[in-house]
Amino acid sequence: MKKSRFTENQIITILKKQEAGVKLSEITREYGISEATFYNWKAKYGGMDVKEIKRLRELEAEHFRLKKMYAELSQENYALKDLIAKKL
Repeated sequence: MKKSRFTENQIITILKKQEAGVKLSEITREYGISEATFYNWKAKYGGMDVKEIKRLRELEAEHFRLKKMYAELSQENYALKDLIAKKL
């Protein structure tokens, strides 16, 4: 996935500007983003503040770690089942 050139803090600031009443066309021109990008950010970060985004990142990292752990355990489980099946 491509790394954004904007940090989460900057994205929140941009979204707050729009909530404050600045026209979308002015915001997109000022920051050099498309309207689609703005609406994607709004869908993902709308209504959040910086602390919530930090917590979101922590949860995503934990989710990734748990998925990796599950995959490793599942792989070991299948290997052990194959080993037992071969012995019988």
